Amino acid sequence: MFSITPYGAAGEVTGSAYLVRTKRCTVLVDFGMFQGDKEDDARNVVPGDIHRADIDAVLLTHAHLDHCGRLPLLVRDGYRKHIYGTEATRDLVELVLTDAAHIQEMDFERRQRQAKKRGQKLPRTEAPLFDADDVRKVLSLFRLVEYNQRIEVAPGLHAKWIEAGHMLGSASIVLETTNERVVFSGDVGHIGLPYLRDPEPPSGPFNIVVCESTYGDRNHQDREQTLKQFSNIMVEAVRTNGKVLIPSFAIGRSQNMLYHLAELFRTKVIPRIPIYLDSPMAIEASEIYAIHADLFDDESTELIEQGEMRRDLRTVRFVYDADESRAINDAKGPFVVIAGAGMCNAGRILHHLRHHISDPLTHVVITGYQAHGSLGRKLVEGAEHITIMGEHKEVNATIHTLGGLSAHADQAGLMRWLTAVLANRDGRTPHVLLTHGEDDARDALGTMVAETFDVDVVLPFYGISLELQA
Repeated sequence: MFSITPYGAAGEVTGSAYLVRTKRCTVLVDFGMFQGDKEDDARNVVPGDIHRADIDAVLLTHAHLDHCGRLPLLVRDGYRKHIYGTEATRDLVELVLTDAAHIQEMDFERRQRQAKKRGQKLPRTEAPLFDADDVRKVLSLFRLVEYNQRIEVAPGLHAKWIEAGHMLGSASIVLETTNERVVFSGDVGHIGLPYLRDPEPPSGPFNIVVCESTYGDRNHQDREQTLKQFSNIMVEAVRTNGKVLIPSFAIGRSQNMLYHLAELFRTKVIPRIPIYLDSPMAIEASEIYAIHADLFDDESTELIEQGEMRRDLRTVRFVYDADESRAINDAKGPFVVIAGAGMCNAGRILHHLRHHISDPLTHVVITGYQAHGSLGRKLVEGAEHITIMGEHKEVNATIHTLGGLSAHADQAGLMRWLTAVLANRDGRTPHVLLTHGEDDARDALGTMVAETFDVDVVLPFYGISLELQA
């Protein structure tokens, strides 16, 4: 018997966390942060059931904040046992959580200054969720795992990490007891991403399949069409001496956008123009990528070994401090700024948007999923006026959405993954739990899964335990 209780990513795409109970142990699969608006921020706590549970281990699928961001809260709550993940995941978790702690501290100091000007004091609830010391404690608990090696992670429970192709070090996790086999998809990658190997669906049979559904209701735009769209944006920006702002997740998406810009330079679609990688976090992530180049796909490995990438990207300027970042606002186009955060809900991209969102020669290129309530979502949905850092701005810039660059599998990719996972049944009728997707997305995917496979489709809810008899 497996009991699975989602504490996030159930009818939404952030906050991934699954409390898993067997007859002999209790583990957490991911413990991510909710992202979006202030209501989401208020949910970043250790739920009571997890607080009271005697957790034997935490198993991480990958290092994105919505999968690891509440780990510092867990150690503040007294957790002192192992956290398992791949080596690349561990290195990227350090980067992600350190950055999150820094952003919270900076935001807190800014709100303190504003409150002081008003003659007020901030309530304790406004304090940062965690600090650098909490992050260090998280890292001290890590135990590194190798892909495709089965290890015991808790009494009577074995686990294996298998390439998910979503980000460097990402994995699907297979859990096994004497009688049950369960797989958590993590975030399934989109086939053909730069640098990353394609996802490898785990082999069945499985009693329970927990599958993400971020894009369960749609297919991505064809990659060639997407890259053509990006090419056209860049050609137009160069023609008009415009500015291209790319809100980008520091890990994965920033490196991918540099890869695609390098292609445009190499093929002489556009001349080499300045690219500002305005994200210390993205710069560090690129260094971590270099350390783990053994995880790259064959094409990217060949380009790097031949020195092509270094030559093509010689106009990239790494922007480390805030003064350098502010100076970009006075630069003349054409140029590209790649800055975090990817959903425009924090980071340096807010400053660039504040300065340029009302400029009709500016192009804002949205390259990934935008959670409900985020500024990026408002831009994608066509907002004519927005508020950035307390200032009201008219949106005159052109907003572009590149649908084919997502690091998540689309509906077809998820069905491909599920088809392979469910191919070997061995007489079992698996339960398929669809998580990490908004309701429209997982409803659509659930209908397709039910019509295609002889399985029990379940759409779990936050905090509701599912006791699934294998």
